[in-house]
Amino acid sequence: MSDIAIDALDKQFGQTQVLHQVSLAIADGEFVAVLGPSGCGKTTLLRCLAGFERLDGGRIAIGGETVSGPGRHLPPEKRGIGVVFQNYALWPHMSVAQNVAYGLKIAGLPKPDRDRRVAHVLDLVELGPLAKRRPADLSGGQRQRVALARCLAMESRVVLLDEPLANLDVHLRGTLEEEFARFHARSGATMFYITHDQAEALALADRVAVMDRGRILQFAPPQALFRQPASEAVAGFIGEGRVLDGEHLHPTGAGLARASVLGHPARLRCAPDERPRHRARISIHPGDLDLVPEGTDNAITAHVTRASFRGAYLRAEVMAGPAGDVPLSLNIAAPASLGQGQRISLALRDGWVIPDTAATS
Repeated sequence: MSDIAIDALDKQFGQTQVLHQVSLAIADGEFVAVLGPSGCGKTTLLRCLAGFERLDGGRIAIGGETVSGPGRHLPPEKRGIGVVFQNYALWPHMSVAQNVAYGLKIAGLPKPDRDRRVAHVLDLVELGPLAKRRPADLSGGQRQRVALARCLAMESRVVLLDEPLANLDVHLRGTLEEEFARFHARSGATMFYITHDQAEALALADRVAVMDRGRILQFAPPQALFRQPASEAVAGFIGEGRVLDGEHLHPTGAGLARASVLGHPARLRCAPDERPRHRARISIHPGDLDLVPEGTDNAITAHVTRASFRGAYLRAEVMAGPAGDVPLSLNIAAPASLGQGQRISLALRDGWVIPDTAATS
């Protein structure tokens, strides 16, 4: 088993508290991403899980075995963990095959078994013909696959990935995202993926932990983070979200509610236990707004401040509301044409009522 239990983890460097009471329960074989801005503590969390850092408080268990906790710190090499670093961490003087085999050699695996396993995992990541090349002769994506093959060869029960796509171009990122997904399906390993790129996190992970200032803000499947953010901080971080004021909120049952948003009635989604309140905070995304004909009932008036061509759609930045002082973004399907200063009408098709406990915390 390779489930991970992180319980009330604290870590500080000098007088700086980097991790605050971090708790996560990760299932065996789950792909989890930790998402947050630079400096939020996500890499420190990975280093604590790997055993590179000692805890100042809390406990980490892998497969039910405590690896970090009061009076106990299992060294990295005994945790059954593979780590894929941002810079790949390959030996430059070794061939691809030698890099993959190195950990097996240190572990004492006989050479015939070692050679068979290396050949097998290199075929899995489609690098068999490149086995004799040095890292300097490989592309960035190929080097990343060598690092993945090394984890496969060691049969790591947990694989930690520290911003593995940060140094790659956009096209290669897409290719490697697919490689990580295949790697996860083949290996069945529990994967813990650190990134500041939410597109990566939402595309790859079974669940995503949103982190800020050393704390976990929300831990949920990607769709739940996008459609049901638990706090204003998550709502504003995920999917180019905006948080608007709502007034006279009245739940209507079945997870729906009505409220006044930007001076007009709106139909919204809400938690099943939501109660009526005078004020609420509403999470929306650019896709929740539609351009509608002038004069449409309950349309929100706005004026365009900027319009930019994005290929399949036009991105419009507008100022909306009765006073024209609320910034919003929307995507308009091509072909479309808008000019700066143009007055338009919008319809709010969807929105989420942020739970009151989160909105006031």
